[in-house]
Amino acid sequence: MNEKAFQDLGSVFHCHGCGDDNEKGLKIKSHWDGDEAVCTWRPQPHHCGGSRDTVNGGIIACLIDCHSLNLAIAQAYRSERRPIGSAPRISIVTGNMNISYLQPTPIDKPLHLRARITKWEGRKVWVQCT
Repeated sequence: MNEKAFQDLGSVFHCHGCGDDNEKGLKIKSHWDGDEAVCTWRPQPHHCGGSRDTVNGGIIACLIDCHSLNLAIAQAYRSERRPIGSAPRISIVTGNMNISYLQPTPIDKPLHLRARITKWEGRKVWVQCT
């Protein structure tokens, strides 16, 4: 991708999921794909769950949370026709999250996330991430 990631344009730099300044963080990178956001992330052996060949469910939740929040923030800037990260800073936090784990996630393959906003009502944003 030649477009800069949302996180490189004004993210919370110490965030565990998406912050570059967190040396132990996941450092995800989210990009526009039309009106959706995409992210590819490669798990490491220390991201394992109950077995060494699957990704920990909490890590997956963190990926979904950060990717979804970064989409919502990027869309808020986009709707105001402002560059991501410009002042005044837009901040959005998770109020509720529901995840259905359908099967174990293999640790030896990159994970591809795709998120889209399904509803925006006042201060509340609904995001679907797969």
